[in-house]
Amino acid sequence: MKQISLFLLLLILPFTFTYAGLPEEGTNNTIQGVITTSDGSPATNVTVMLKGISKGMITNQSGEFLFRNVPDGTYQLEVSMIGFESIHRTVTVGNGKSVVLQIELKTSSRNLEEIVIATGGNRFAKKESEDVSKLPLRNLENPQVYSVVGKELMKEQLVTDYNSAFKNIPGAGIPIVYNQGRSSATSRGFTTANLVRNGVGSFVYTSVDPANLERIEVIKGPSATLFGSTLSSFGGLFNRVTKKPFENFKGEVSYSGGSWDLNRLTLDINTPVNEEKTALFRINGAIHSERSFQDAGFSKNYLLAPSFSYKVNDRLTILLDAEMSGYKATSPMRMNPYTKGKAHSITEMDLPYKLSFANNSMFYNSQQLNVFGQIKYKLSGKWTSQTVFSRTRSTSDGFTTQVNVVSDSTLRQAVTSQTYPYYGTDIQQNFIGDFHIGNLRNRLVVGVDFYSLRASRNDTIVNMPAMNYRKPGDAYNNFNRDNVTPMFAKLKFLTFDSNRENTYSAYFSDVINVTDKLLVMASLRLDNYHNLGAYYASKDSTVGNYTQTALSPKFGIVYQLIKDRLSVFGNYMNGFQNQSGTDYDGNTFKPQQANQVEGGIKADLFNEKLNVTLSYYDISVTNSLYDDPAHGGFSLQNGTQLSKGFEAEVIANPVPGLNIVAGYTYNESKMDKADAKLQGLRPASAGPATLANLWVSYRLVQGSAKGLGFAFGGNYGSQSFQTNTNTFAFTIPSYTVLDASVFYDRPVYRLGLKVDNLTNEKYWSARLAAQPPTRITANMTIKF
Repeated sequence: MKQISLFLLLLILPFTFTYAGLPEEGTNNTIQGVITTSDGSPATNVTVMLKGISKGMITNQSGEFLFRNVPDGTYQLEVSMIGFESIHRTVTVGNGKSVVLQIELKTSSRNLEEIVIATGGNRFAKKESEDVSKLPLRNLENPQVYSVVGKELMKEQLVTDYNSAFKNIPGAGIPIVYNQGRSSATSRGFTTANLVRNGVGSFVYTSVDPANLERIEVIKGPSATLFGSTLSSFGGLFNRVTKKPFENFKGEVSYSGGSWDLNRLTLDINTPVNEEKTALFRINGAIHSERSFQDAGFSKNYLLAPSFSYKVNDRLTILLDAEMSGYKATSPMRMNPYTKGKAHSITEMDLPYKLSFANNSMFYNSQQLNVFGQIKYKLSGKWTSQTVFSRTRSTSDGFTTQVNVVSDSTLRQAVTSQTYPYYGTDIQQNFIGDFHIGNLRNRLVVGVDFYSLRASRNDTIVNMPAMNYRKPGDAYNNFNRDNVTPMFAKLKFLTFDSNRENTYSAYFSDVINVTDKLLVMASLRLDNYHNLGAYYASKDSTVGNYTQTALSPKFGIVYQLIKDRLSVFGNYMNGFQNQSGTDYDGNTFKPQQANQVEGGIKADLFNEKLNVTLSYYDISVTNSLYDDPAHGGFSLQNGTQLSKGFEAEVIANPVPGLNIVAGYTYNESKMDKADAKLQGLRPASAGPATLANLWVSYRLVQGSAKGLGFAFGGNYGSQSFQTNTNTFAFTIPSYTVLDASVFYDRPVYRLGLKVDNLTNEKYWSARLAAQPPTRITANMTIKF
């Protein structure tokens, strides 16, 4: 903790010499306002000067400015930003009154964002979101912790695959990649899948290409109240926000090439469709191919993502977008250790790091279609209707492989031949209000939600002969499609509808301004979950159908110690997961319930050059299931998983051009009231107890070399477990991975070079998949 305090102090010190301090005491006159862009977005980092008394400030992330204690008189207010003509307003104040202004810049939010980047603002600290709370709520007003990884940070790091973006998320660790390329990461000691897109359900059974990503929003803690149990884990959720159309014509073509035959071409074109700029169109696309650093393994994919918006009138706006992708790839390594062997860590196995125990002929094909629609209608000056729907289809056909270690020196591959389609539907209706009851401002969302998931399975498994994994010999080459395919001809495929789930929900969340600085939140969700069971057509029978209903409350409080700069917060949040089956006596299981208590500090200081979030949380998961020791094949339900910890995130811009993103998390998890094999132990799924991330970037913002930049960063994870019981534990060592990049960003082009894993660190995921050694990526982007 001493090292953390010193680190934060060093970050804060550069700001202290530029901070103007608190307003002086005196008259109560104020001049305040909001600056927006031509498309209605908040204009951040705009300079506002009050001539005559030499006062100035920069607008915050909501486009707001405020001058306090202005002497009586008439003043000239100047609004300026590099690259645009200044705007002047004459303002007269007196008698302790406030003047409120609404000013519009004649530029779009997209153009303004590019100006902020060029002038070296705090370009990685944009946290405002419509999805996190389903309300127009600023970060300092929100009692929940969340992080945001934006496209600018991903561009600077030359992110060419979705999972690499998770390096910037405090506590995420190394993502787990499953057989078909889909992935999950850790949040507060719980495995968290990628199931949310634009704030609603979007189950994707395949990989996600980052070409259409505007940002990744990481919402921390049990979040079932607003998002439901099927989309969020007890640790939180990851929301993928896609790129949307805007009012100006703009585009870019980008090529990345690098180690292991990486070839990646992306396209992003945006254009208004009509002269009134009420109809807008944008399309993003990608073609990607890459082989593994190991002896076998590859991925080839494409993405096409069109998006169309239409402003019918001042009240009604319609948005429709889609993502269409296809993948041909080998499944990533998944290894299960030998639980009776001498090796108790991946390093003790002495497994050759660059052997995949796979074959390029053993691949799968997958497809994804993801359609999203949104209808916004302004009912009045205080109420807005938002109707959202999401339809997804993702399939995987072909071979996937996992490796099972069967002795101290041998392993064998288990191959699954499968056809596995998933279908998802989410329909949501929200009514969002901003109104007063007496002197109390209320921001309220009331909504209903229907979520459906369907899946079918047609698969079977063959086990290959065991081979010596240190010296496999000819057995290694015999593992190929020609030799494996005939083995499936003699087997019976399991065919059934594996998932048939419907969830009907209603919820509300109200944020009340008790005073200008004190806010309270109260939220509640009712979920009615119907599992229709697995259907076996060959027997015309259904197994495992059940219905469960759960309530999920959420409460929060925020007090702004310094208005719009520093707040303290606390929350109580609830999450739940439905559980199928019964105990030995026939009693049906209750939903698992997670209860979180959290408190912390949020800050946007020194004209928003320093963004800090510090929090401590305590999560208790009740109604956990564990094996019934008296009745084999049955479970009991009274176990508890405890998870508590500290999280810190700092996003800083100490001087123009210098940007810092840093995160630190410590998580303590253990099982309580559980089976003797697990009692008191850290669950293997909780990941490393300590995780840290850092990215430091400097870009020249003046002179002939303007746009030239350098960056350095890395990630640390402490030792973790693949298996952790009282009878057998298998560990994964700690890791420190360092990265660096150099780039040259100009108005019409961008050049970049990135080196990942500078020290060639050997490290593994929770599935014991070896991670890439030193990797070099080069990029060239043309803008128009």
